[in-house]
Amino acid sequence: MNWIQRDREVCWHPFTQHATEPAPLAVIGAEGATLTLADGRRILDGISSWWATLHGHGQPDIARAIAAGVRRLDHVLFAGTTHPTAVELASRLLELAPPGLARVFFSDDGSTAVEVAIKMVLQRWKQLGEDERRVMVALEGGYHGDTFGAMSVGDPDPFFLPFAPFCFEVRRVPPKVEALTAALDELGPRAAGFICEPLLQGAAGMRMHSLEFLRAARAACDERGLPLVADEVLTGFGRTGHLFACLAAGITPDLLCLAKGLTGGMFPMSVTLATGEIYEAFLSDERARAFFHGHTFTANPVGCAAALANLEVIEREETPARLKRLGALMHAELEPLAEAGRIQGLRHLGGVVAFDLPCAEGGYLAEVGPILRSEAVERGVLLRPLGNVVYALPPACTSEEEARHIAGVMGELAARAETLA
Repeated sequence: MNWIQRDREVCWHPFTQHATEPAPLAVIGAEGATLTLADGRRILDGISSWWATLHGHGQPDIARAIAAGVRRLDHVLFAGTTHPTAVELASRLLELAPPGLARVFFSDDGSTAVEVAIKMVLQRWKQLGEDERRVMVALEGGYHGDTFGAMSVGDPDPFFLPFAPFCFEVRRVPPKVEALTAALDELGPRAAGFICEPLLQGAAGMRMHSLEFLRAARAACDERGLPLVADEVLTGFGRTGHLFACLAAGITPDLLCLAKGLTGGMFPMSVTLATGEIYEAFLSDERARAFFHGHTFTANPVGCAAALANLEVIEREETPARLKRLGALMHAELEPLAEAGRIQGLRHLGGVVAFDLPCAEGGYLAEVGPILRSEAVERGVLLRPLGNVVYALPPACTSEEEARHIAGVMGELAARAETLA
């Protein structure tokens, strides 16, 4: 029995219904924008391997930094110790992030970065003597990860319904300032803060909202003395055409969550950046008022080295601008389909392009999704439709010819969906 067959006996894959879905793609290598399959096929990674691979697979500068980092210092705990790579990375991130952020808390993945931010918000209120401030306000359709705090601020349908009874209270609103201010005012002294994926809600179907809403949300929080948490796990490091979506809006969140592109998608690491005001609420002579959250691999030196190399590549390659050009190219390729009414809601932001299939229903769990995923692979592109939403966000190394091919396959999926309706 080979390893591909063995997978079915020993592995449990994420977001997978093993009773009905076909065998997973057997990937044995990757380079640039291309994945190599065990059967010899080469396919384009049209979704940056779950939105993480920023520049391309095997980016040589980051790979060399990882190798050198392992030789220099493979790991040391970050509780009671420090190391120069973490300090350099924290300093560099604070230089690049929106002004006013002052501290960097390291963790392992996007969900945990959000979990950290939520815990900081809630513990800060408790330590300020406002225990009743326990209700976060979040956007409808939000997705922030799979740990319990992140699940709570995410929209439970369809991902978290079995866990809804165990999640804390959250008020969800559409991305409209009137709805946000009404919710904050109704909650009054129970409001703890506002969390959003700025400009782009990924798992919700690549929903996009305006810079004006983000600015108005910041103002609404300021007027009420409430913290704003920006989940830039997807949107950070150029995906929106800007280094950070918050920079595009000209705002500074109280807490900024980053992961995925932090290391160019080559090493699991995340950070939560906080203002000095948030940090200072945890300073005390009482040890019990410290922030008790940590992981074995917090600020892992190898991950920090990867992230530092990634930031250099972003600056040298002008990654946000490259992604923006790719998104505009794919959008232009798909415009004739939108004008003909074959697709709906064609949209793009930075390196992301998406549209809705008018003939498909069922939201994220629409039956057409897995079918189109398989058909995209047959056409040489890895795509993962979000139900009736077809989208792409390829790595920055993707050539114009490859981007046109991705857009062409997206168009073919739209035509195929019509036959399945």
